[in-house]
Amino acid sequence: LLLLCYTEEAAVIVSGLKNTDVFVGESATFTCELSYPGVRNVQWWLDGSPLHNNFVTEISEQDGMIHTLTLNDVACHDSGTVTFRAGSLISSAKLLVKGILVLE
Repeated sequence: LLLLCYTEEAAVIVSGLKNTDVFVGESATFTCELSYPGVRNVQWWLDGSPLHNNFVTEISEQDGMIHTLTLNDVACHDSGTVTFRAGSLISSAKLLVKGILVLE
C-alpha cells in the first residue's frame, strides 16, 4: 500500500491559460491545469476584478486539478487580462473581444 501526500508547495501549473480571441456575443473559455489537487484559495480575475460564479461567469473544476472559466455572451468591454491564482501559483492570458462590422 502506497500513500501519496500532496503539499500545496509541490503543486505546479502543468498547462497555463492561453490568449483567446472571440467575437462579441460568443463565449470565451480559459483552462488551467495543476499537477496536484487540493490547492486552496483558487480565484479568477478579469483586469484585477475578482470573478464569481453566476449566469455570465461559469467557474468549475475537474478532479481538483483542471480549473475552467467560461465567460458567456462577452462584450467589447470584457477585453483584458484574465488571471488564475491558486495559492502562490499564477497564470494570466489576454482576452480580446472583437466587434462585428455590419456593412449596410
